[in-house]
Amino acid sequence: MKFLSTVFFVLFTFLLTFSLQGQTKKSREQLEKDKLEIQSRLKEFDAILKQTTATKKTSLGQLNAISAQYQSQNRLVTTLDREVNLITNEIVGLERRINSLEKQLTELKAEYGRMIYNSSKLNRGLSIVSFVFSSTNFNQLYMRLKYLKQYTESRKKQAAQIEKLTTFLAEEQVQLDERKIDKEKVLAEEKTEKEKLAQMRKEQQSLVNTLSKKERDIKRQIAATKKQQEQLNRMIKAAIEAEIRLAEAAAKKEKSTSTKKAGTSMPMTPEAAALSSSFAGNKGKLPWPVETGIIAQKYGTYPHPTLKGITLESDGIDIRTQPNSSVRAVFDGVVTKITTIPGYGNTLIIKHGEYFTMYSKLKSISVTTGQTVKAKGVIGQVATNAEGVAEVHFQTWKGLQIMDPATWITAK
Repeated sequence: MKFLSTVFFVLFTFLLTFSLQGQTKKSREQLEKDKLEIQSRLKEFDAILKQTTATKKTSLGQLNAISAQYQSQNRLVTTLDREVNLITNEIVGLERRINSLEKQLTELKAEYGRMIYNSSKLNRGLSIVSFVFSSTNFNQLYMRLKYLKQYTESRKKQAAQIEKLTTFLAEEQVQLDERKIDKEKVLAEEKTEKEKLAQMRKEQQSLVNTLSKKERDIKRQIAATKKQQEQLNRMIKAAIEAEIRLAEAAAKKEKSTSTKKAGTSMPMTPEAAALSSSFAGNKGKLPWPVETGIIAQKYGTYPHPTLKGITLESDGIDIRTQPNSSVRAVFDGVVTKITTIPGYGNTLIIKHGEYFTMYSKLKSISVTTGQTVKAKGVIGQVATNAEGVAEVHFQTWKGLQIMDPATWITAK
C-alpha cells in the first residue's frame, strides 16, 4: 500500500508540474509580448524625438512627447517587475517540488531496501531454487512461484520508479538553475531601465521649469492657435454642411434609394449607410494616419501642465512623427474638401458615410477632390516646421458633432 501511495504521489506531482509549467509558459509568453510591444514603442519615441534634438526647442508639444515617452518607459519597468515576480514564483515552486521529490525519493529507496530485507528474511537465506523446491507440497510450490513472480515485478517497478524520479529531480534542478540565471538577467535589465526612467523624469521636470518661465510667450501662442483652430473648424463645418445639403438634394431626387438614419440630419444611400455603419463598427481599431507617431497634443479642454489658470483646447489630436512621413486615410471614403488654412497648412477632409476625418499640417497632398480612397492609402506627406517638428493634425466628426480621435484609432 505504501508503494502504491508513493507511485500515485509521484504521478500526481508529474501531472501538476506539467500543468503549472503550461500556465507559467502562457504568462511568460504574454509578458514577453507586452515587453516587445513597449520596447518597439520606445524605439518609435527615440526615432521621432531625435529629429528635434538639435533645435532643443522647449514647447508644450515637446513636453507632451517626453511625458508620453516617460509613461511608456514606466510601463516597461512595471512589465519587467512583473517578470521578476513571475520568475521568483517559479523558483519558489521549483524549490518546493524539488524538496518534495527528494523526500519521496528517499522514501522509495528506503522502501526498496525494506523489500529486499523482508524477502531475504522470508526465505531464511535460502537460494531461490532451494526456496522453491523445499516446498512440502504442490500447492506450496505454486504459491512460492507466484510470490517470486510478484516480488520480481514489484522490484522492477520500484527500481524503475526510483530511476524515473531521479531523472525528473535532476531536470527540475537544471530548470531551477536556469530560472535563477534568468532572474539575474531581468533584474539587471530592470535596473538599467529604471535609470533611464529617472533620466526621463529629470528631462520632463526641466521642460516644466523652462515652460513656467515663458508664460507670456505661451499665452500669445495659445491665443494665436485658438484663432487658427476656430478658422479651421469653420471650414470643416461649412464643408460638412455642404455635404449634408448635397445629400438632401440627392434624397429628394431618389427617395426610393435613400434612407435617413435615426439621430442624424444626413440622408444616405444604402451604400453610404453601410460604409457609415462599418466605420462606426471599427471604433478603436482604425489605423493611425501615420505609421509611427506620438500624440503630442490631446483632444479636449484641459489645464495647462505648467501654467496655473490657463486652459488648453483642441478639437483634434496632433501626432508627432518623422519628417517626410506619409499620411494615410484611416478608413475607406471619398475626399470631399482640399484647402489651405493658416497655421495648419494643406488640409483635406474625407467622408465615410455620415462620418468625416480631417487631416492637416501636410506638406503635400497626393489625392484630388471626389477621389475614392482606401484605408491606409497614402493621401499626402507630413510637413516639417521651422523647429524640425513633423506633426499631422487629425480630427474625427459624426455629421456636425466633433469626437475624440484618440478613441477611434488603435491604442499604442
